[in-house]
Amino acid sequence: MGRAKALHQLAKNPFPSRVTGRYSPPFISMFTGTYTAIVTPFRNGLIDEAALEKLVKSQIKGGVDGIVPVGTTGESPTLDTDEHIRVIELAVRFAAGRVKVLAGTGANSTHEAVTLTQRAEKAGADGTLQVAPYYNKPTQEGIFQHFREIAHAVRFPVVLYSIPGRCGVEIGVDTTARLARECANVVAMKEAGGDADRVSRLLAACGPKFTVLSGDDSLTLPFMAVGAKGVISVASNVAPGPVSTMVRKFAAGDLKGALKLHQRLYPLFKNLFVETNPAPCKAALALMGMMTEEIRLPLVPVTAPTRALMEKTLRDLGLLK
Repeated sequence: MGRAKALHQLAKNPFPSRVTGRYSPPFISMFTGTYTAIVTPFRNGLIDEAALEKLVKSQIKGGVDGIVPVGTTGESPTLDTDEHIRVIELAVRFAAGRVKVLAGTGANSTHEAVTLTQRAEKAGADGTLQVAPYYNKPTQEGIFQHFREIAHAVRFPVVLYSIPGRCGVEIGVDTTARLARECANVVAMKEAGGDADRVSRLLAACGPKFTVLSGDDSLTLPFMAVGAKGVISVASNVAPGPVSTMVRKFAAGDLKGALKLHQRLYPLFKNLFVETNPAPCKAALALMGMMTEEIRLPLVPVTAPTRALMEKTLRDLGLLK
C-alpha cells in the first residue's frame, strides 16, 4: 500500500484494530498549553447562549489553546442530558475550529458516560475529559474497566481527570499506565491531586507520548517544572491572556517571565476558591459584565465579603476599571 493510500485509510479509521478492543497505532496527545474549564452561564434558569458565546470569544481573543465545556466548573452535575450536549454543541460552534474543544462527559455511571461521550464526539468535540467515577468509590479494577469501556466506545482522544478531593477516589498511576497501554486514545491526565511527585510518577509509568496537565492554577508552574505540558484552568475564565501567556513563557524557557506572571496572578488563583467553585468565578465574570452571577442549587452565589474580595482582586489585576 502506498503512503498516500495508507494515510487515507488511517484518516478514515485511525484505530484499525478497533474490533479487537485494542487501539493501534498509538495516539499522540494534542492537548498542551492552556485549556479553560469554562463556566456555564445561566439566565432565569436557562443556559444563557449569548453569554456563552461572549465567553468563548473572549477565550479565543485571550490566546488559550482550548476550552473545556461542562466540566466541574461548568456545573455539569446540575445540567440535564439535553442541556449537557447543548453546551458542547454551542462550544463547538462558537469555537469554530479556532481552539480545541475538550468536552466534559464523565459520570459515575459507565453507561451514562459512554452515551454522553459518544454524543460529544458526534457534536464535533476534539476530545473528552473523563472525571473519575464519584460517590460509588470503585476499586482500581473498576476504574480501569470504566475508562476502558468509554475509550473503546469512541474514536477521539480521552483525557482522564483525577481529583480525589471531589471524587473520593484517585485514578492510580498503575491504572493510568494500564489504560494508556491498552487504549491508545487515552492520551493525557488532568492531575488535580496537588502532588508534583505524582506528575513525575505518571510520566515515568506512561511514557513520553502521555501528557499531564495541571488541574490547579496555583500548581501549574511546579507541575510544568517536572514535565506537565500546561493547565486546565479556572482562572483563565477571568484572565485568559495572562494565564495563557504564563504557560507559553514557561514552555519557551522564559522561567523568570512565567514566574513573574504567576506571582501577579497568585491572588486570583487562590481567591477563586475561597468558596466552592465556580461561584467566585461567576461573581468575577458578573463584575466584568460577562454574564449574570446565576448559579444552580445546591450551589449558591458568593457572600458579600467574597464578592468584595473578588472585586478587589480584579481591580488589582487591572481587569476592572
